[in-house]
Amino acid sequence: MTDADIVIVGNGPIGATLSVLLAQQGWRVTVLERRPRPYRLPRATSFDGETARLLATTGIGPELGRITDPASGYQWRTAAGETLLDIEFRTTGPYGWPDANTMHQPALEELLAARAATLPSLRVLRGHEVTGINDSDELVDVLATDEDGATRTLSARWVVGCDGANSFVRNHLEVPVTDLGFSYEWLLCDVELHEPREFVPTNVQICDPARPTTQVGSGPGRRRWEFMRLPGESTAALNRDETAWRLLAPFGVTPDDATLLRSTTYIFQARWADQWRIGHVLLAGDAAHLMPPFAGQGMCSGIRDVVNLAWKLDLTLRGLATDSLLDSYVEERRAQAKEAILASVQLGRVICVTDPAAAAERDVTVLANRRGRPPAQPDPAKPLSGGLLHRRTATDPARPPAGAVVPQGRVMRGSDTGLFDDVVGRGFVLLTTEDPHRILDEDRLSILAEIDAHVVRLLPPGDASKHGVVDVDDVYRPYLAQFGVTCLLIRPDYHVFGAASSPDEARDLVDDLRCQLGAPASAGALPRGR
Repeated sequence: MTDADIVIVGNGPIGATLSVLLAQQGWRVTVLERRPRPYRLPRATSFDGETARLLATTGIGPELGRITDPASGYQWRTAAGETLLDIEFRTTGPYGWPDANTMHQPALEELLAARAATLPSLRVLRGHEVTGINDSDELVDVLATDEDGATRTLSARWVVGCDGANSFVRNHLEVPVTDLGFSYEWLLCDVELHEPREFVPTNVQICDPARPTTQVGSGPGRRRWEFMRLPGESTAALNRDETAWRLLAPFGVTPDDATLLRSTTYIFQARWADQWRIGHVLLAGDAAHLMPPFAGQGMCSGIRDVVNLAWKLDLTLRGLATDSLLDSYVEERRAQAKEAILASVQLGRVICVTDPAAAAERDVTVLANRRGRPPAQPDPAKPLSGGLLHRRTATDPARPPAGAVVPQGRVMRGSDTGLFDDVVGRGFVLLTTEDPHRILDEDRLSILAEIDAHVVRLLPPGDASKHGVVDVDDVYRPYLAQFGVTCLLIRPDYHVFGAASSPDEARDLVDDLRCQLGAPASAGALPRGR
């Protein structure tokens, strides 16, 4: 017996999300958080539609609309107001949620904390700073010191460091870091408006060499401005309330109509940990990667980390997969995080220009390239290129849609209509246009049942049978037709494991998943919390 199945270091939104996901599965989870009380100021200001879908897996989906405002768009403008980059956000995107959701981060953390309080196998120990980790073959001992200076040791089967940019876990393990050396200092100003104001589009980057500036929504009634520190300008001079009000004044923001919640400088970084797993200790979120803010993917990447990790830890703890499955977490998420960091750096190189001649050259080039193009609708949900995906042979690349994030629309089962995830359930899903009992034998259906997979038949419109779901929004039938397939095996993080166009291929999907999980076919589900 151990004190916990999993110890999580850090209770920010990333650690809190992971703790809820694991406790929902019945695992004994202990979170060690060095802060004695929740941090009341926001860091992140938004999350994308795929991340909203991932956050909903914690059970807080019905409350997300209360703490968020959908963003209308994102523009990058020259000093003269010409549009360099124009992104249009949909109120209902391909994953069933708004493409971009502005939020007040403490409100999100309150939702996660309220959900955590309902889970009896989850405990959060605040005011406990981790000071040591000892990993052995059987368990991991975590040493923590509380506010009174008393120390305690907790044993666990796995430890996950979600303890931020200055991660103790990462530093204690002496994990090397790749740093791209791209960093600038900015003044961050969080503002609460006294009266409602409409900003169109919601988010704007002003690429003015005289002062590169960011303005974004940060939840209902709140907004953030950021101002880049100029060459030769001192941090001390910038980091004053009077400086903040002077810079905010041109945007019609004054002490008469707004409250300055925070004014502080920060330096963004572009870096990633070279190792995300050492033995029974893993890294996630800012402990594993840091990126410039311009793509809005910092917190989103951390949420993707832990949703990917949670179901793999669950299968490993249950004995339904070997712990080599966790290596696929590292392979998949490190590659995606690096891609997000590189994209963020590329955007940062567009705005962080203070030389007027270089800015003028940039403006001419970008404007010429985008002339005549409509607003873009980019998808932040990137496909996997490696990891736990179905391949016809070990040396073949995964064939689309394997690796892609499956879209989400509304479906109907009997009299129940709603988003697919809510109606069908979360976890593994085998979605097929055929009768699954005709294409899969009892052994393969038992394999899917063992991993709690939902086996679902996709029905044509007008068929109200309770033995399947009707594609109300006509999302899934066109998606299957696009790839010429009749069956999808979808992972709990909504990435497609593989697709099939015949019963033989569907059976191969199930066989390959069992093989890649690495556990014996007769492993059986082990009791959680033991």
